Amino acid sequence: MNTICNILNIKYPIIQGGMAWVADASLASAVSNAGGLGIIAAGNAPKEVIKEQIKKCKELTDNPFGVNVMLLSPFVEDIIELIIEEKIEVITTGAGNPAKYIDRLKEVGTKIIPVVPTVALAQRMEKLGADAVIVEGTEAGGHIGELTTMVLTPQVADAVKIPVIAAGGIGDGRGIVAAFALGATGFQVGTRFICSEECSVHENYKNLVLKSKDRDAIVTGRSTGHPVRTLKNKLAKEILDLEKKGADPALLDEKGIGSLRLATIDGDIEKGSFMAGQIAAIIKDIKPCKYIIEDMINQAKEIMPNIELN
Repeated sequence: MNTICNILNIKYPIIQGGMAWVADASLASAVSNAGGLGIIAAGNAPKEVIKEQIKKCKELTDNPFGVNVMLLSPFVEDIIELIIEEKIEVITTGAGNPAKYIDRLKEVGTKIIPVVPTVALAQRMEKLGADAVIVEGTEAGGHIGELTTMVLTPQVADAVKIPVIAAGGIGDGRGIVAAFALGATGFQVGTRFICSEECSVHENYKNLVLKSKDRDAIVTGRSTGHPVRTLKNKLAKEILDLEKKGADPALLDEKGIGSLRLATIDGDIEKGSFMAGQIAAIIKDIKPCKYIIEDMINQAKEIMPNIELN
């Protein structure tokens, strides 16, 4: 049996990415119902908002689902308390170290799976008791590290004994087989699920993904130390131009305030921040999560019949 499926009690080792303003109860429940692990993204939202999303998700699915915790959130303490109260099966974490929460989470049976951009952090998380790690390459959408999925996944797989979940650049069965060959037993998929019927983002967001080409997922914010991969538009170009001119990082951060909401809710093509990975260029249709997952699994098994995917 696949290790990730066994640990998380899911049918397929596909984990939906914790995309802020994108990964809500509608998407998470659809992925879980399709056999993967749906994730609600807490982002910077307060406890009451995420509590309502958890309630909705429990109404929509009887299968396991998780919450992604952004550790820099001003509400992180409240979100952790909520996860403990609700006995959420799994959490994924980003933007920090979850060390001080691990013991409390394990007391209620929550599995902890941190997102890691380096070998050193993966090893640290293993020592602290993480159940698995998500190895995220720079191909991914949103906040990114420097190493690619291709080089980071095998290094982490060699360095830790806990299961490795590959993320960044995975959007079909070919990506699953490639990541499996590199040492991953689980696969996090984000951008592909933006173009699902159950994803509630504005249609303009989905259409921008569908129309994207190979060089349209660009990186802004390198000069601030917090690089972000988004689809090319007026806002992204303005930020890049300011960076080239050596603008104050505070000005760059100010440019991005509220831009993710403008993308996901308002569909503002010019001023929104349309976070998406480089895999966006191969996404050509919108369909239910069930068919997205089935297509990925079937394609992977056609390429590698003996691959362990359940």
